[in-house]
Amino acid sequence: MPVARNSGDEIISTPLLVGEREEDQEQSAANDQLNLEAGDKYSLPLNRNNHQERIQGDNSKTAHQINEDSWVHAATVLITCNNSAYILSYSESIMVHLGWTGGVVGLFVATALSLYASTLPAKLHQLGGRRHIRYRDLAGYIYGKKGYNILWLLQYLNLFMASTGFIILAGSAIQGVCTLFMDDKALKISYCNLIAGLTFFIFAIMVPHLSALASWLRISAFLTAIYVFVTLALCIRDGIKAPTRDYNIPGTQVGLIFMTIGSISSLFVPLNAGMIPEIQATLKAPVVENMMKALYAQFTVGVIPIYAVILIGYWAYGSGTSSYLLNNASGPIWAKALANIAAFLQSIINFHIMACPSYEYFDTKYEVKGGALAPKALSFRIKIRGSYLIVSSLVAAILPFIGDFIGLIGSICVVPLTFVIPNHMYLTIKKNLNSVQKLWHWFNVIIFSILSVAATVASVRLIVIDSKNYKIFGD
Repeated sequence: MPVARNSGDEIISTPLLVGEREEDQEQSAANDQLNLEAGDKYSLPLNRNNHQERIQGDNSKTAHQINEDSWVHAATVLITCNNSAYILSYSESIMVHLGWTGGVVGLFVATALSLYASTLPAKLHQLGGRRHIRYRDLAGYIYGKKGYNILWLLQYLNLFMASTGFIILAGSAIQGVCTLFMDDKALKISYCNLIAGLTFFIFAIMVPHLSALASWLRISAFLTAIYVFVTLALCIRDGIKAPTRDYNIPGTQVGLIFMTIGSISSLFVPLNAGMIPEIQATLKAPVVENMMKALYAQFTVGVIPIYAVILIGYWAYGSGTSSYLLNNASGPIWAKALANIAAFLQSIINFHIMACPSYEYFDTKYEVKGGALAPKALSFRIKIRGSYLIVSSLVAAILPFIGDFIGLIGSICVVPLTFVIPNHMYLTIKKNLNSVQKLWHWFNVIIFSILSVAATVASVRLIVIDSKNYKIFGD
């Protein structure tokens, strides 16, 4: 078992990746004393014959806090991010189109693959004399300027679409509450999305960076527990009382093919945020060891609520499961209102997590620092984050199809960012892999590339179909 030394020369065991040698893991005590002083730019391409050199210091400047948080904080960010109100949509987007066998097996396979794929960028966090505190920095170091730009585009699209999805989720929660108390006079979903966007804006200008979410993450965990437990209770209640459910996979033969492909890509959305280096950047040394602890926590404790809501929701309602699970649930009005309100409030915090890399880019570029009420920083956040949220809210109001968004996020962004690129990075860095190890990583690159293209086509097709009978700013 290889070892890494923290700043106190304590020996810490760290697991090897496929094909990783013990000397790859060796780090000196100086590795943990990181000086964050240079500019936000891509690194020069890697020296292939010297990629195992020791870390001498960090070359990345950022307006946000780095090297401050414990692994528990990172684990909480990951678990909070992946147990967002999105889980209220997965019973429909995954299980309805894959059925019991495909859905259950797919979830476990996706979890195992996602855990391994997430460890790849985490293990490559320290290369060539620096910490790569952004995913695009790591890509730039390995591939050069073109790789930096391509990955930044993919990641920005992923974060933007995920953020837009949070507005749609929050809007669905608002509409759910209105429906309970206003009957047929409930607000249109597009108006609810705009209201959600305004609320998100107020929160965004008050929280400067990811590390500042510490107390909010505890609130988020409490809110998550509320809507998870209430939703499970309502689903179990309905499932026990309901007659025999229909678990047949709906759709025509051609439609089934596209739906299946889209649902396979959706399997990976609940488990991956596409921003491992950005979360890892906040960690105290030893950063690789701490990130591994956070990932293990996410893929053990963190997946339990996801599995529970997905499987019990599908068990309760079968092929009639809604794209927003609480729309299916019956029961006391107060319980449904409580779950919807908790989902709405938790979405505000999760939106901020997914938007932080974009916020960090602008804050660093224009050297904006300061607390929530610092005049210059507050003015800047109002302009930049306000613009970001205006665009996100308008997109959410125009196309409020949460199930379609999940498929598109998975296909065009999550799959490439989480599987294709990390596996190719690992192949590029590790030149001592044997033929089996190389075959394994190339298999991941090729298969997930094909899945990404096919699922994108399926998702776009579904959006086009759903849009035919929808009027802009309609319901």
